[in-house]
Amino acid sequence: MNQGACEALWDCPAYRNAVEQFTAAAARAGVDPNVVSRLRVPDRSVIVSVPVRLDSGEVRTFLGFRVQHNGALGPFKGGIRYHPGVSLGETAALAMLMTWKCAVAGLPLGGAKGAVACSPRELSRRELQSLTRRFTAELVHVIGPDRDIPAPDMGTNDQVMAWVMDTYSQQMGRSVPGVVTGKPLIIGGSLGRPEATGRGVVLAARRAADKAGIPLGPGSTFAVQGFGNVGAAAAATVEETGGRVVAVSTSRGGVADPRGLPVARLRRWYAEHGSLEGFPAGDAVTNDEVLEFPCDVLIPAATAGAIHAGNADRLGCRMVAEGANGPTTMEADRILASRGVMVVPDIVANAGGVVVSYFEWVQDLQNFFWDLKEVREQLRRMITASVDAVWDEARRLGETLRTAALIRGIRTVAEAMLSRGLYP
Repeated sequence: MNQGACEALWDCPAYRNAVEQFTAAAARAGVDPNVVSRLRVPDRSVIVSVPVRLDSGEVRTFLGFRVQHNGALGPFKGGIRYHPGVSLGETAALAMLMTWKCAVAGLPLGGAKGAVACSPRELSRRELQSLTRRFTAELVHVIGPDRDIPAPDMGTNDQVMAWVMDTYSQQMGRSVPGVVTGKPLIIGGSLGRPEATGRGVVLAARRAADKAGIPLGPGSTFAVQGFGNVGAAAAATVEETGGRVVAVSTSRGGVADPRGLPVARLRRWYAEHGSLEGFPAGDAVTNDEVLEFPCDVLIPAATAGAIHAGNADRLGCRMVAEGANGPTTMEADRILASRGVMVVPDIVANAGGVVVSYFEWVQDLQNFFWDLKEVREQLRRMITASVDAVWDEARRLGETLRTAALIRGIRTVAEAMLSRGLYP
């Protein structure tokens, strides 16, 4: 990576935060300094221009990224994000988190992330398809079922993944379903994939609560910031497992009711109206107020940095289960720890998405597909094992769950790197 690209990474707060967390955990883990130096920067960062002819006839060029952080454990894995504010640094930070997430979950995959700086809501379906296909064409030489397997992320969905798969397949001259995960069932998707991240958050929260002796029985309360795919699936899983969702929100506001909210009605309302404004139950609340609403478990499932030094001392929960990537800053972590609020970190709590993506990838390679019961059971098994391992590491070291998870993930990757050696 050249000096200019490195400077672009370090200019990004999200990347600096990810590296600071990594550096502190690596020092605590006693990782070889040569390995630490190598893991501070990605294996590969690709920046591409994505020209798209808009419906108006104008040709607009968007900036796209694909960052592959480390592939010591296997092919790269990570989502593609469409958002106007994405940058190379943010993409690299998320790729680094994916490396640790895959390692902690015990997956034979490395960490990657992709992004296009665009606002998908402002693009027509034809424009979005053109953008996706051109972006994929620019990345054909770096993605593939045995190289790098993208998945949906913020601003993308199963339809976008279908376009990625088709474009790649056209270039290869054959159908290659294993090039992406999170795609429609009819072309090789997996049952249980759309709900996987949100479901995994609730499973991780309940397992961590059991380990900590925090009772989350029938009627336990959850607040969810963010009501996209992850937040909505988490809310539905809370209700399914006997809990009460007492507050939910989107960037445009939300609703709260300490007696509990009807999740199915909320999902229908959001699908029809595009927001939770005017929902005929509960009281209107802001996105920030949801963070402070009294509850047993807070699930931040919106954006990075939502919990920070300015609001961490006002959170009304007993524990935080991170549905989003990087929703808690390092300063907020310290405040929450001092208050005795347990945080189940993102690389453990929201790993359900990559776990079931791994299942989908395996099913595509074998051309043999599982039923929903099998997917959910295997997800529960892997989330439980991951939480247990991190909990034991945290108790042994006297560290928070986040530090213990990072240490476990970093040690796993470092061991793989040292086993493989340095080429040439």
